[in-house]
Amino acid sequence: MEDTHPARIRAADADRERVATAVQHAGSEGRLTLDEVEERLTHVYAARFTDELTALTADLPRPAPPRPGFPLTRDALRRHPALRLHLAVAVTIAAVMIVRWVVLGAGFFWPGFPMFWLAVSLLVHARVRAFRERPGAAVPY
Repeated sequence: MEDTHPARIRAADADRERVATAVQHAGSEGRLTLDEVEERLTHVYAARFTDELTALTADLPRPAPPRPGFPLTRDALRRHPALRLHLAVAVTIAAVMIVRWVVLGAGFFWPGFPMFWLAVSLLVHARVRAFRERPGAAVPY
């Protein structure tokens, strides 16, 4: 005897929490009344399969994907040794240029121009790293 129904996937606690958060967020936005939130949360925590959870949020809008933030963060520096090295080289070069400017006694702060381009190169490097980490980003051959 063949089973014509697709296999159902059991819901994990993390799945229930994700859906419960979405329902609570919809309630806080005014998309659902307090009674609807309460009713849906009761169904969320009673759900055994993922398709039951999907039905509870089918009429709610999908959350917008997170916007990329500032690419140069401590977390990014922790994950990418090449980015740390780039930062160290940029800071060292900037320090050498500033020391040279002070020693030579030049009136015009000329190290500002190369330091600007060092900062731009570091930000571009961090942005490229962040872009490559996005889900679905093309991987170069």
